[in-house]
Amino acid sequence: MFGSLSPQRARVLLVVAARSSSFTMVAIVIVVIGTLLAADSGLTGVSGAIAAGWLEVHQVPLVVGHTELGVLPLLPTALVLWLTMRDSARAVETDCTRADLGWIVAAALAGPLLITAVCLAVAEDATAAVALQPPHTLTAFGWVAGLHLVAAAVGIAGRWFSFPRPRRELMAALPGWALPGARVGLRSVWRLLVASAAVTLVSFLANWSRVGDTYHAAGNTAGALGLTGLSLAYLPNVVIDAACVLLGANVNVGVGSLDLFGITGGPMPALPVLAAVPPGPAAGWWPVLLLIPIVVGVLAGVDCARVIWDASRFELGFDRATAPWTTLTAAGVAALLLTLLAALAGGVAGTFGTIGAGTLLSAGLAFAWFAVAGYAGMVVARRFGLAPASRPADDFSNFEHAYDDGYRMHDGPDLEVEVDGELLEEGLPLDDEAAGDEYDDYADDGYDDDGYDDEDDGYADDHDPAEPGSARYEDDETGYHEAEFEDDDEFGTDGRPVVVHPARPDDADEILDAEVVETDLPDEDGRGAR
Repeated sequence: MFGSLSPQRARVLLVVAARSSSFTMVAIVIVVIGTLLAADSGLTGVSGAIAAGWLEVHQVPLVVGHTELGVLPLLPTALVLWLTMRDSARAVETDCTRADLGWIVAAALAGPLLITAVCLAVAEDATAAVALQPPHTLTAFGWVAGLHLVAAAVGIAGRWFSFPRPRRELMAALPGWALPGARVGLRSVWRLLVASAAVTLVSFLANWSRVGDTYHAAGNTAGALGLTGLSLAYLPNVVIDAACVLLGANVNVGVGSLDLFGITGGPMPALPVLAAVPPGPAAGWWPVLLLIPIVVGVLAGVDCARVIWDASRFELGFDRATAPWTTLTAAGVAALLLTLLAALAGGVAGTFGTIGAGTLLSAGLAFAWFAVAGYAGMVVARRFGLAPASRPADDFSNFEHAYDDGYRMHDGPDLEVEVDGELLEEGLPLDDEAAGDEYDDYADDGYDDDGYDDEDDGYADDHDPAEPGSARYEDDETGYHEAEFEDDDEFGTDGRPVVVHPARPDDADEILDAEVVETDLPDEDGRGAR
């Protein structure tokens, strides 16, 4: 098995296994040693602190002394997973097999799991120097393997299905509304998080006077820099909790809680970023912020109404009032992703208790807002023309009349659909690289263009009837003469030209059949069909 790997491929897998993990460890070592030196604590217990840093980056809950720390910063975790995702995507090539993809996943997991095993052993030995209780082995390996597995899978899938052939296979295997719905759901979560970040920034500026109080406890410049870095690391946690609040859910901060309808006070950690949490009481206009998820859901419905699906089977379909499958898929994907983010953003914070949003309530509200508001947005988009309407073709042979205005289709090596000036293939935008990869297979098929030789076609360029090779050219082998076309060609009753093949010279009285030839004629609206 190992012999099947080429040296070049082995180097690529080594990069996938080692680069993100090595970068992470170097950053942790720098932060830990710098923090210990700035606090004049010496380097006692540095190995245990580095091991704890690696586990914290991977969201492994820790117990220091008798204090449980389960709510961990998400920014370092996001950076580490982004590195894994990028390296895994770069390792994917067009000719990769399933075994090659398996090797990439194995490499992406091998490096982090190896370092985790070392960190667990170091944490076990460091208990005498620092009050760090090593976590459960299966819990640590489960968190590390799960996070890197998700990152590697996302990176590989994003790269692999960008190639034409795997993309066609995936679209053929899934219902037409699955991929567009998932894409709209991810876009909806992104919009909600951006709105949540904006609300968090406004609240942080409105409570700026409380920021100074948190820095007073820092003591010196090194402490202030440490609080600032810690606040930036926890910023994604705050934004995710704020998104849950915008949905109408409540966020617990120990014995206190916060939602759009009221605030229950309680002690909070002295972090500058938590100054964005209003002290209370709740203002009467706060429920107006529920318009944010409503608007996001409406935009998702409009996007679903514009989605093209199953173009490969001549079936351009849109969400309809009786079948809003894309809208429901988008709502489900958004609710699932927000649930996972809320679960990662929360946890136990020592003596303060549990900090975070209610995951089940957030999931239910997210699905309800995006499904109901998305349905309304889809119906409005279809009703008032914000999204072009279409009807499926009854058959493949008469596709030029199967779609409403604004859509032009033409036949080719693969179905191509032009919508508002943008060329699509199978519901996805075409790029030069993808098109080149798809049609390179036809370059060496051993045939001339269309089976004809331009130099020996037997016709003169000007088609002068008096010269050889003109419209009166005679084929010596068949005895046929080509038809003589005049400017006043006859047209049939349907407006299409009728071309009659002439008889043989020795059988001029024989009655021949007529062949109807379709040409590119303009449609009624003048645009034409291809």
